[in-house]
Amino acid sequence: MKIVDLRGRYYKENQELQNLIKRSDVEIDLYEPVVKEIIKNVKERGDEALVEYTEKFDKVKINPEDLVIPFEELEKAYDEIEDDVRWAFEVAYERIYEFHEQQKEKSFFKEEDGMILGQKVIPLDIVGLYVPGGKAAYPSSVLMNAIPARVAGVEEIVMCSPNPNKYTLAAAFICGIDTVYRVGGAQAVAAMAYGTQTVKKVDKIVGPGNIYVALAKKNVFGVVDIDMIAGPSEILVIADEKANYRWIAADLLSQAEHDELAASILITTSEELAKNVKEYLYNELLTDFSRKEIAKKSLDNYGHAFIVEDLDTACQVANYIAPEHLEIITENPFDLLNKIKHAGAIFLGSYSTEPLGDYILGPNHVLPTGAAARFSSPLGVYDFVKRSSVIYVSKEGFERVANHAEKMANAEGLEAHALSVKIRKD
Repeated sequence: MKIVDLRGRYYKENQELQNLIKRSDVEIDLYEPVVKEIIKNVKERGDEALVEYTEKFDKVKINPEDLVIPFEELEKAYDEIEDDVRWAFEVAYERIYEFHEQQKEKSFFKEEDGMILGQKVIPLDIVGLYVPGGKAAYPSSVLMNAIPARVAGVEEIVMCSPNPNKYTLAAAFICGIDTVYRVGGAQAVAAMAYGTQTVKKVDKIVGPGNIYVALAKKNVFGVVDIDMIAGPSEILVIADEKANYRWIAADLLSQAEHDELAASILITTSEELAKNVKEYLYNELLTDFSRKEIAKKSLDNYGHAFIVEDLDTACQVANYIAPEHLEIITENPFDLLNKIKHAGAIFLGSYSTEPLGDYILGPNHVLPTGAAARFSSPLGVYDFVKRSSVIYVSKEGFERVANHAEKMANAEGLEAHALSVKIRKD
């Protein structure tokens, strides 16, 4: 973990900061040909290609009929998981559901003389969830992706996951997933985008994955909708001299354990705090940590403690980074809230640790990464609906606006557009 002093310097010119922001830049040219070939094969050969890729990449030999995980396996997994874990899943489901109910949109209609104008909000027909199964299992991703779709009123939800464990399957059971497919990677994305003999074609694909999954989603966008192209996880903590360095170190480690490209960032006004956090991370937390190899690579390469002159500057640097997760651990955290413009989720206060948001609080943990918080939002109910304009015009209403429309059509040189209006006037 590098300690970088930004005091008295223009932060945007700092090379360490620039390298951190660009960390998720990858040599796409190295991966994209492979992804495009996988998509092409799945599109042309369907289940046969899925079976081959599952054996090649996941080291699991299956037949086409094994692609669908029977409902009984989901129910069995739900019954077999520990009682306290099952209860935690149920509590999380209720909290996430209740939070996302507040995001529901309503259709509206506006009447004026001779016109009815409105917007109809319509849920998508079928959505596909991608749930990773690589370095860790993510039942929480099932909950966070499926629940807003359920709240939105999506008719059918399917899920792809390579080698899902009992916790992932139990979460799928709780969420009422209609069909679970035992397939992962770019091939799963292609199957949901185009459909195979077994896997249903969907309208939208959501959920995180590795670089192959991300590029596959990018390549099928337009055939289907996607939520976002997710990059490596990241956390940024703004802290003052009174913050608990042990708590901050634990929070930084919670993201470093995800993968080697994860970024764990501290911005503080206290040089002493930065040194204490680094020392505690390396000399205490990492010494006997089960995911030490992954976390240490992440912290060595992308762990940073930036020392700034004041908390206003800390907020400016945070906005520049636009992190996925932002914790504000200061004496008066709410004083800084209005100064934050770009962050996927904002956690205020010492006890608002980011993992609570990952699992149980209610707001969605599917968040924009790689500075995408500048222009995008957490996954929500609004991602699972579309909107249609509704228009009714009577003769009286037509007469109010026809001349304006005709003149605009003529100004654009679109003769038939003008004719469609004029023919009704005559």
